[in-house]
Amino acid sequence: MTSEELKELLNSIQKAKCETQTLELKRAQYECPKRLYDTLSSFSNQDAGGIIVFGINEENDYEEVGVYDAQDLQKKINEQCLQMEPKVRPLLTVAEKNGRYFLSAEIPGIDLAQRPCFYIGKGRLKGSYTRVGDSDEPMTEYEVYSYESFRKKHQDDTRIVTGASFASLDKVKLEEYMHKLKVGKPKLALLSNDAIYELMSITKNKEVTLAATLLFGLYPQAFFPQLCIIATVIPGKEKGDLGNSRERFIDNQRIEGTIPDMLSLALAFVRKNMRTKTIIDPITGLREDDTEYPIIAVREAILNALVHRDYSIHTEGMPITIELYEDRIEIGNPGGLYGRIGIDQLGKVQPDTRNPVIATALETLNITENRYSGIPTIRRELFDHGLKEPEFKDNRGHFLVTFYKETNKEKLNSGETKYTKNDLLAFCRTPRTRSEIAAFLNISSQAYAITKYVTPLVKEGLIKLMIPDRPRSSKQRYYSK
Repeated sequence: MTSEELKELLNSIQKAKCETQTLELKRAQYECPKRLYDTLSSFSNQDAGGIIVFGINEENDYEEVGVYDAQDLQKKINEQCLQMEPKVRPLLTVAEKNGRYFLSAEIPGIDLAQRPCFYIGKGRLKGSYTRVGDSDEPMTEYEVYSYESFRKKHQDDTRIVTGASFASLDKVKLEEYMHKLKVGKPKLALLSNDAIYELMSITKNKEVTLAATLLFGLYPQAFFPQLCIIATVIPGKEKGDLGNSRERFIDNQRIEGTIPDMLSLALAFVRKNMRTKTIIDPITGLREDDTEYPIIAVREAILNALVHRDYSIHTEGMPITIELYEDRIEIGNPGGLYGRIGIDQLGKVQPDTRNPVIATALETLNITENRYSGIPTIRRELFDHGLKEPEFKDNRGHFLVTFYKETNKEKLNSGETKYTKNDLLAFCRTPRTRSEIAAFLNISSQAYAITKYVTPLVKEGLIKLMIPDRPRSSKQRYYSK
């Protein structure tokens, strides 16, 4: 930054009177702080980097005290930066204000492949820090490992399972997988099964892998008791809330088995504990179930947790969790976002894959598409269901997705025409297409316009379909009497 920009920053500090995720304040009135290593590490280990401002006494209402010697301070800062691995290259700026001198050190975030940045004097495990709000916190052993795992491209889903053998696998499921694997791959089909097992990481050095155990095991939890799903229904909005009979849980289930088994059982648990309205379609006469949460979105969230959770030794004692509250459902898994992707990029860019063997095998088994469409599908389904946007959180090695029951009318109806039933009925006295109705309501999503506004009127018998036997026809028109 320039000197003028530093002055502006000093003014904003006086207004806000606080440190932030990317701002650290140091006094440096009499000498250079001797332990900048924690902040140098934490700022280097986040994408946005951070700024250290010297000359502010936060303990005395953020008084601008100035630094003792700007030239010597720059030298001492650089000396500490050289004690980091990789070395930190700060951008230093000096500014004069009211006869006092202030110094800023801009610390750039380093590339993910070089993290964690740590203080050499303490070593990688004890000298690595992460920024949590306005605090520098020591990284956990798992957080350090997660960077190493990405850098060295560890594949934890291919690690050998001690004590497992082909006798612990379901032969029928394995044969079904092998058959599907060979379809359309004549060269692969020529290989022996043993060779294919090694090639596709069912075995590693002829020993059974974690992927094989989780996909085809007779009982995977015999080897990894906590690689399961713990599903609970909580009688309130927070953990610890009690029901009418002082019960902590309305329902509580430990879900075990292979990944496909757990997916199926988890969906059954959620279905059982969701309210479901039964609607008879006035056009087809068929029964339709309208669930609190769209089941397709729930399936994608659970599947993502099973496929993308961390399966390393650091998290094998941590289960996936599904928690149904009065106002929301939360699905959490060990292992934060993997690789270079951030929360704001979910569903928009192709992510790195933490467990490529499991993901590819599930694609072969037609359980997942493996086309990175899960997050867009979740967003679309919740939108079409009239619910607010899902919430994604990446909290220090734990990923959490939350669906809320409440509709977010501001977000969903942003830009919509102020609508009354009579307005739409009058508009549809002339048969209208989906696109014409969406334009009339000033809604970009045709699916949302029809689901939210037209379908209820169809069910009331106030709007009819021109082609009633083909309700999804692209030539469909809607009209009112």
